Amino acid sequence: MVNLKFKSSHWIVDEHDNIILGKGRMEILENIEKTGSINQAAKMMNMSYKAAWSKIKATEKHLNTTIVHADRKEGSRLTVQGKELLEKFRLLKNECMAVDDELFNNIFK
Repeated sequence: MVNLKFKSSHWIVDEHDNIILGKGRMEILENIEKTGSINQAAKMMNMSYKAAWSKIKATEKHLNTTIVHADRKEGSRLTVQGKELLEKFRLLKNECMAVDDELFNNIFK
């Protein structure tokens, strides 16, 4: 028999199914943490600066908080709220993946 595995994706959405945070936005935030630059984070993802910034701004609008502080001289960094959001999403994603794996193994193995 073929070795099977289960892949799933997780998003946080609002009541209208607007994406607040998912894998792509998590990656943008992680890349901003690494590089200190929205532009560099976008380039790492083969995305335009405008696309990355619009995703950040959409999340900020939905949450009514600033998650990225951008400064032309100092660069960009996650705010306390941005770091907290990213950490909570990582934790949630890891917990969901563990449950997904357990369910998959119970059903398919």
